[in-house]
Amino acid sequence: MIEYFLIALALLALLSIVLEEVTHINKAKTTLFCGCIAWLTLFISGSAEQHEVLTHRLEENLLEIATLWLFLMSTMTFVAYLNAKGVIQLAVQKLFPKMLSQRMLIFLVALFSLVLSAICDNVTATLVSLTLLQSFDINARTKLKMAILTVFSVNSGGVALITGDVTTLMIFLDGHVQMSQLFMLLIPATVSVLFLAALFGVRAKGIVYTTKASSDYDAVDVYIAIIFFSTIVLTMVMNVLFAVPPVLTFLTGLSIMFLVGHFFRGPDEEIQILEYVRKIEFDTLLFFLGILLLVGMLKEIGILNLVTEMYAQFNPNFSSYFAGIGSALLDNVPLTAALLKAQPELNTQQWLALTYAVGVGGSLLAIGSAAGIIAMSKMKELTFISYMRYIPALLLAYTIGYGITLVLAEYFYA
Repeated sequence: MIEYFLIALALLALLSIVLEEVTHINKAKTTLFCGCIAWLTLFISGSAEQHEVLTHRLEENLLEIATLWLFLMSTMTFVAYLNAKGVIQLAVQKLFPKMLSQRMLIFLVALFSLVLSAICDNVTATLVSLTLLQSFDINARTKLKMAILTVFSVNSGGVALITGDVTTLMIFLDGHVQMSQLFMLLIPATVSVLFLAALFGVRAKGIVYTTKASSDYDAVDVYIAIIFFSTIVLTMVMNVLFAVPPVLTFLTGLSIMFLVGHFFRGPDEEIQILEYVRKIEFDTLLFFLGILLLVGMLKEIGILNLVTEMYAQFNPNFSSYFAGIGSALLDNVPLTAALLKAQPELNTQQWLALTYAVGVGGSLLAIGSAAGIIAMSKMKELTFISYMRYIPALLLAYTIGYGITLVLAEYFYA
């Protein structure tokens, strides 16, 4: 009976996200409430012997959430500062033409997000790509399409390198794929992203001009921009060479940013660099907290184990495809962890297909990936309902990418 109540609570949280435009209740508040009530219910309904186990599981869940929070806080503080100073807009103007067609812009933004997410984490790639979108003078409908395309591109690029997506790293560390084999996933990722960009660009017309960047930055802002991009590179290098958790490298970069701001900041600076932490939209962080608490609860009551059992009953190629779709409803990290724990008998081709599926499948819903959640909180044009209108196009692009993955994996690693 308790399990049914908890499942209903998770569905209620999902419904509150879907109906946010109708209820006008912030989704961060509803998901956090449902997540906390879910764990309170587990403790109240559990026996005295179960309390110690539940406490341990909750602490593990909160540790994962805290790691994500700190990482998000670090990246978002960098982006908030550089965006306020106009440094990111200036960089975009250097990379992109001052005037280009909307159709060409769609392709360039897609490729930019794809490449950026392949060399750094999805969170940073999403934040930077969305900031890029804000620098263009485009209508709301086009901006919505480009935000959705950004989410898909970021998730697609992340599957090809262990630094780009957590699920890819998990499968790699478990010894099922090699780094050279993962590079192959760039091909289906790029094809599917370009296909979606072409689909979204069919009716795109007109010329787009970049918004002129503000010129109130000084030398210290350039130093901080260098620190930011150096931190991204070092995050990848330190993780590959010494298995340093990305959050630790980014916190180190953030601390250097604070010190540089202290020693090189002009005396007339109105806002202390440390105070840019306050400019972070904490709704995003609270939303993550609520979602991950709910996912942890579903894992605790065995729902994710049922998903694993269903996976084993069918052909792995079909199961992986639908596991990717399932990752749009359930967080792909615990879903991947559950599949790895089940130790299914898969060959290299099938592991590569699963890697692509769980990495990209979350793009089908706005709440299915970190990129989607961040995009919802950052872009007022993007809501759960508005995102759902593009599910057919996203599903088609995902299916094409997955199909290409199966063909290439069979050809190269049969």
